[in-house]
Amino acid sequence: MTPGRSLALRSKGNGGVWRVSMERTCGMKFSNFIEVGAIRADLKAEDKRSVVEELVGALVEAGAVKAEEQAGIVQAVMKREELGSTGIGRGVAVPHTKHASVNRLIGTVGISRDGVDFQSLDGEKVQILFLLVSPPDRPGDHLRALENISRQLRDDTFCRFLKQAKTVEDIKQLLDEADSNQG
Repeated sequence: MTPGRSLALRSKGNGGVWRVSMERTCGMKFSNFIEVGAIRADLKAEDKRSVVEELVGALVEAGAVKAEEQAGIVQAVMKREELGSTGIGRGVAVPHTKHASVNRLIGTVGISRDGVDFQSLDGEKVQILFLLVSPPDRPGDHLRALENISRQLRDDTFCRFLKQAKTVEDIKQLLDEADSNQG
């Protein structure tokens, strides 16, 4: 089924028809949650906590997160990391958390030229980071965003081009292309 199309379901009881928007049940596009002003093409941080602080700081600078919430969000992301690294391998990490200070899913992307030790499953340093923060009452959005990210990151070409991206504009273009390829 193509996103944006409707699926008609007949109810057993009254013969009526329900319509379910496939946009809600299919993937979520990067443009739905990535804060372009928070994208970082050349992260300076050299360790896990510092890179999380840098990415959350980028969300603050972009106006997506209030400055007074920054420390709490960093703490929540690091608490999630204690459960198991979000370094999923192949140079990629997806640190994420749910936090009451946001009213919608927000995220950013950062590229580390030298890589960051993220205690990844494969032991390799991380170069591509997607950071997500979502409201606690919107688990579906959170899961759809994680699914979209993981699907795109299975594409070796996408990952290679992200690692090579030199500017925010390069990264945004790659995200836009990924969105347009979703259908």
